[in-house]
Amino acid sequence: MKTATLEARMRHPVFVLPDAMEALQALGKAVHQGGVPPKTLELVNLRASQINGCGVCAVQHPRIAKKLGETDERLYAVAAWRDAPYFTEAERAALALTEAATRMSDRADPVPDEIWDEAARHYDEQALAALVIAIAGINVWNRLNVTTRQVAGQEW
Repeated sequence: MKTATLEARMRHPVFVLPDAMEALQALGKAVHQGGVPPKTLELVNLRASQINGCGVCAVQHPRIAKKLGETDERLYAVAAWRDAPYFTEAERAALALTEAATRMSDRADPVPDEIWDEAARHYDEQALAALVIAIAGINVWNRLNVTTRQVAGQEW
């Protein structure tokens, strides 16, 4: 197996096409106005990034979460959230939705009603919209970073 070099394939695409950065930042701003707690959004960002193997985001989002007051125990346990006692029912619903919407090709019904209904039980329509857009957004960032082999910990 070939080991990836620790050098990006290109400058980050959002700097090559600056309107893309503006669009993604506007999307992020809208998400933060949706009523989902900022710490929950960072857990969502971290979980999707773990699934997608995005080193940049797997390093960045715990740092952001820590600044918001997140604990090490919860950050360490995100990958095993189902078996860890640290998460609220609302956070569990957000993490389940994150996994389903990130792993869409893993099952015939990518986001089953039971996952959606549990998320809807904890989040109103505006917060659900923000959560769905947040999940889509982190998946965009993950795909940009992984495809172009952006290096974790490096400033762009």
